Amino acid sequence: MKPGTIVVKVADLNTGAGDAELVTLGLGSCVAICLHDPVAKVAGMAHVLLPNKSLSRSTENPAKFPQSAIPLLLERMTALGADRGRITARLVGGASMFGNLSPSGAVQMGERNVVATRQVLQEQKVEITAEATGGTAGRSVRLQANDGSLWIRTLATGEQPL
Repeated sequence: MKPGTIVVKVADLNTGAGDAELVTLGLGSCVAICLHDPVAKVAGMAHVLLPNKSLSRSTENPAKFPQSAIPLLLERMTALGADRGRITARLVGGASMFGNLSPSGAVQMGERNVVATRQVLQEQKVEITAEATGGTAGRSVRLQANDGSLWIRTLATGEQPL
């Protein structure tokens, strides 16, 4: 990681502009919501843990759920000069990390996280331009604010652009 890299932990979110790099590590069933405004060169990332608040005893952390993380990210990005009409989204994660332990036909937490995230982005009128979701592999993500480049690393495939 380069100096000044902003690490977004589990149930966390952050924004950056210009030369900022946002990174999140170890996505399993969690979803990284990666937002970008190419004109303002502003990026935002949330590492959401659960699809909704009813699944958590503690609901104070807005970054834990897509329903509260996405509006907060959009608000922080516009404060940095982003325009809501130019912000697009890419989604990474939502893997089925322990699918073999669940009854067959059960909806996995990763899939539930992806569905909930897509729904909130649609409600907020943010277009999803790419996804690397599902599967069984854990992922890490790097997002550059200046040009919006996004890199996904897995143990199996190394680092790939999205």
